[in-house]
Parts: sequence; C-alpha cells; structure tokens
Amino acid sequence: MATAWKIEEFIGSMTAASINTTSAYASDVKQFEEWISRLKIDTPQLVTRDLVRQYISFLTTSQKAKRSVTRKLAAIRRYFAWHIRNGTLKTDPTTGVRTPSGTGRLPKVLTKEQLNALLSCDDPDVPEWKSSRDTALIELLYGSGLRVSEVCSIDLGSINDRNNTVIVMGKGAKQRQIPVSEPSVLAVKHWLRFRHEVMCQETYALFLNARGYRLAPRDVRRIIDERALTPTHPHALRHTYATHLLDNGADLRAVQELLGHSDVATTQRYTQVSKERLKSAYGASHPRA
Repeated sequence: MATAWKIEEFIGSMTAASINTTSAYASDVKQFEEWISRLKIDTPQLVTRDLVRQYISFLTTSQKAKRSVTRKLAAIRRYFAWHIRNGTLKTDPTTGVRTPSGTGRLPKVLTKEQLNALLSCDDPDVPEWKSSRDTALIELLYGSGLRVSEVCSIDLGSINDRNNTVIVMGKGAKQRQIPVSEPSVLAVKHWLRFRHEVMCQETYALFLNARGYRLAPRDVRRIIDERALTPTHPHALRHTYATHLLDNGADLRAVQELLGHSDVATTQRYTQVSKERLKSAYGASHPRA
C-alpha cells in the first residue's frame, strides 16, 4: 500500500530544504516505491539492502547520469533515515550502498565567445528596458555566481553599491552576503533608469517581467535562450564563475563560501574542471605535449 510509505509525511519533515529539493526528493522516493512494488513489496519495512542495490544497478544500466543516480540514492537514504528516527524501522537498508564509480559529467564552463554573447545585445528591435534588464541579470549570474532562484529573489534594497555587495537567500533559507562586480553594479544602475517603464506590480523586486511582476526562474531561462549562441543552462554561468575563480588562484574554501555550498565536496568538482582546462591548455600550447 502506497500509504504505508508515508512519503508526504517525510517531505513535510524537510522544513529547511528548498522547494526544488523537496520536489526532487518526493519524485525520487515515489519512483523507488513504484519500482519496488513490482516485486510485490508494499511497505518500506520489507526493503532490504540487496533490493536497494538492485535498484541502483537498474538506474545505472538504464543509462541515468551518475549525478542523477547519486541524488536518487541520497533521497532514498534520507527517507529511510527519517523512518529510523521515527522508530518505524530498526535497520537502514541503504547502509553500505554506494553509487557505481565513474567520473560523471564535469560542470560546463562557457567559452569567452559564449560569455560575450550572453553579456551583449545587438538586436535593435529589443526595447532598451529589456536589454538593460537582461544584461544586469546575466552580469549578476556570472559576476557573483548566483543561482537562478537567488537572482530572482533579489530586492531593490539587497544590493549595496557603496561596498559592492548583494544579500541573497540561498538554499535552505540561508542568507549570505557576497561581492558584486563593478560591471554588475553599473549594469544594475543602468537597468534602474528604465525599470519604471515596466508596469510595476511588485514594489520591492529588482528584476521584473514585462507585466511588472518579479522574474521567475523560467523567465531567466528564456532570457538566456534568447542570447545564447548554443543551448545554455543558466547554471553554466555559476559553473563558469567558480571555475574562473579557481583558475586565478582563489582558495577553495573561499569559493565554497561565495557559492553557498554547505559541503566543500560540492565545490571540489570545480577543481577537477580547472585541472582539465590546464591539461587542455598544455596540450594545445606546449611544443612537447
């Protein structure tokens, strides 16, 4: 029985997680419940370690990305840990289960040409309020390494142009203050000269859509699509920000704090990107490479 899994109760317990995280975890646990039900197992109490391993093997052979499989295992692991805490399970079937080894996909870093295309607008048919807004938005995504949800949440008073910082609300409702680049500050000031041209329904939001409401993540993806040379996810700007910092000698812990990562292991992915870029530069430039 699906009710025995208490998935909604589990999701309700994740009070500190973002909406995106809870939505993903709900989907991941539901998928596991549906898969395991095909084996005539209808309660979490009957799940064994071998069954969890079979499921991870199933995901891997289905050619799921390693990152996706890792997240699904994390969701299942957290779900069973919740049962342990509530006393509805005595043993955790995810203990000792690991995702298959492999390099996985490295974060995508934009080229200089791709970045320049995103930061410029040569279309004379685009209204100046829109071009200035889009440029300011992209400058902040790259210049401060913001998540899409973070840039959408910025209010007018969030940016301090006296010390060039911005306050954003990150994952788990964690607030942090991070530096803002000079080009970002100038781009925001330019956008503010035209912001009144948009019918303002939102008093505090920095970035508005054409109807005067706060920009949503889907609006940001649309803006990136309009300017990108090739299909580009907004998160690629954050990847590029982190990689450029490490390429130029920034401390890993400092980058972790700037990105708002709770675990330094997440930030370490970018060191691998930097190593790969160094190898590529060596291979292309050294006469004996």
